[in-house]
Amino acid sequence: MGRRAVLLVAASLALLAAAPAPTASTRLTIYAASSLTDAFGTFDPAQRYSFGGSSTLETQIRNGAPADLFASAAPLNTQRLFRDGLVERPVTFTSNRLALIVPRSNPAGLTSVYDLKRKPVKLVIAGAAVPVGAYTRIVLRRLGLSSVLAKVVSQETDARAVTSKVALGQADAGFVYVTDARAVADRVTVIRIPASAQPRVRYQIAVVSRSSKKPAARAWIRALLSPRGQAALKEFGFLPIPSA
Repeated sequence: MGRRAVLLVAASLALLAAAPAPTASTRLTIYAASSLTDAFGTFDPAQRYSFGGSSTLETQIRNGAPADLFASAAPLNTQRLFRDGLVERPVTFTSNRLALIVPRSNPAGLTSVYDLKRKPVKLVIAGAAVPVGAYTRIVLRRLGLSSVLAKVVSQETDARAVTSKVALGQADAGFVYVTDARAVADRVTVIRIPASAQPRVRYQIAVVSRSSKKPAARAWIRALLSPRGQAALKEFGFLPIPSA
């Protein structure tokens, strides 16, 4: 964690110390994409979080899970819930990029994303229903590399699971968010994806319609959109809110 991140944590803790500690009746339950784990936990550790694949969290909310907020790694998940009246209008709050990661030992000897086609590799990606999995397939299609899907040995439920398998050396390579790669920078090497192949990754957040804490949930979104919230996301590698 860099010096600015340390200062950010200290500032957040100071604010929490000055404010009344959340109780069971005031603490928010926030369902969020796994790639937000470190950023949200640092920005506001006082809340209750459930991190996972956006598609899985969407299904849980549909089934009545007691969430107050839902932060997805793709607009598709929040917009579907909004269409069905299960969340309030979603708000875009940050963006991200994809990267190819390999273990530090790099057993397959990969130096370019195009090596995935030229060399025998054990590739791990997220499932197609998960945002990072859908984004991965966009990248491969744009690079003319869709055939490497035949080399996939495992399809995971979220970006953190892909990251973990590569970091542990259980796969030769995997597609994850740049922010996830940063979290294991001491165990993986990042191979850059050409800008022309990058998908438009947008994160959205929405208040869950059945929440009994809507004023507090809306205030939390405003805080996330504030300079302090955006700085917290930036410290973990997230990008500014994209223009419409």
